Amino acid sequence: MLSAWAGALVPVFSDTSVTGTGNLAVTGTGDLARGSGAGRLLAANHTSFFDPVLLLGTLHRLGLRPAVLTTAGLWRVPLLGRALTREGHVPVHRGSRRAPDALRHAADALAAGRDVLIYPEGGLPRYRASHDRPPGRLKSGVVRLALSTGAPVIPVGHAGARRVTSGNRAKQLAGWATAPLRRPRVHVHIAPAVRLDASDSPLTTLETALADAWSKAVRAMEKGPDGAAARG
Repeated sequence: MLSAWAGALVPVFSDTSVTGTGNLAVTGTGDLARGSGAGRLLAANHTSFFDPVLLLGTLHRLGLRPAVLTTAGLWRVPLLGRALTREGHVPVHRGSRRAPDALRHAADALAAGRDVLIYPEGGLPRYRASHDRPPGRLKSGVVRLALSTGAPVIPVGHAGARRVTSGNRAKQLAGWATAPLRRPRVHVHIAPAVRLDASDSPLTTLETALADAWSKAVRAMEKGPDGAAARG
């Protein structure tokens, strides 16, 4: 239900386009190909409070229903917490003894054949301007999860979400209120899957791949509608 709502809201609040959708249909060849019931990790950059709507809604419109690792505080919101639990999303209890539970539950979802969406930066950037910046340093959790489960990682870069809402609280509320009139351009780029290898520098490998996906999203967004492969 949440992903369906998000799918309906994305075109209301933004003019979203998507490229790289073919990388979801086939994650690769050989050991990168999607196996029998094997889940995949979708690793996305995190820029704005619009991100959860943007990615959950865009993926829903592409036929995906991933489990999302998101802040445990959302489970305290009446009705929302119940919906998150019902749909199998994973609470992240940052800075507590329960923090490791998130990776364990995510591994269970992957083993059951479900894709998992994770924000490996671990939080929103602190700057308030509406323009995009490259993804920051990634936390190690996504690498540990990929290495322990063998799941391929699909970098998902997006640009423009901060045009919907960013800044201080007043500006964020104003952004939400005016976005349906402005419908700012947003672009999501889905990159080819990568298989992280402990013998290399897996965190650096993923940081490079996610930064490249983000760069492609920025370029596609700046090109305008003619540069987009699909509309959201």
